[in-house]
Amino acid sequence: MRIARFSIDGNVAFGAVEGDKQDELVLDIIKGIPFTDFELSGTKVPLNKVRLLPPVLPNKVVAYGRNYAEHARELGNEVPDAPFAFFKPSTSVIGSGDEIQYPSFSQDLHHEAELAVVIGRMCREVPRERVQDVILGYTCANDVTARDVQKREKQWARAKGFDTSCPLGPWVETDLDLATASDLTIQLTVNGEQRQLGRTSEMIHPIADLIVNITEAMTLLPGDVILTGTPAGVGPLNVGDEVAVTIEGIGTLTNKVVKRG
Repeated sequence: MRIARFSIDGNVAFGAVEGDKQDELVLDIIKGIPFTDFELSGTKVPLNKVRLLPPVLPNKVVAYGRNYAEHARELGNEVPDAPFAFFKPSTSVIGSGDEIQYPSFSQDLHHEAELAVVIGRMCREVPRERVQDVILGYTCANDVTARDVQKREKQWARAKGFDTSCPLGPWVETDLDLATASDLTIQLTVNGEQRQLGRTSEMIHPIADLIVNITEAMTLLPGDVILTGTPAGVGPLNVGDEVAVTIEGIGTLTNKVVKRG
């Protein structure tokens, strides 16, 4: 099931996305929230009549850096022996179609296409054999990064945590199991030109390792998001660019870069 979060006429709801052709997609409004047992209401609205919101509002976004060897090398970094985590605040999250605001304190903004894991239940110290049980589904992400700030500041809070730096969407795909999600094509285009192309199977530390790693340290809550790293090909974004992340079996996340007002 593809679960979207949307607004219409000032109301916010979750809905199951139905259909195959983009211009014919409809939302069957969900009774309740997708983190517990829910029913479909049977009330349907065309997707093109609503505003898509971030598919979840995470309490925290746990991101993993340098999890693809070629990406680590392209920036002159060593491949880490253990998973390397950092955080993006909830205020960095935007949805598909929302604008990425170019931060005033940076002159070198970069895109980073990533598979995002959405947590479906509260969990801590998850054993490897139970990882599948805590995952609601998967969505597309763009770990937008102020590369110049990242290089000069030891902590990445400003470089990767500024407002609008974490586009997520367009929806959560719940029908992918862990094995399938671990070998998907991930690509990114800027103004229609391909910049990144890879497969999630190229991760140094696979999805299960990342969930085991972070839950050893902290509790994850329903709706929390884990960013799993980016393949090689990261590069600059400029005001006016349209950037799109497409992941096989999930969908396409599209955002435009604007000057921060």
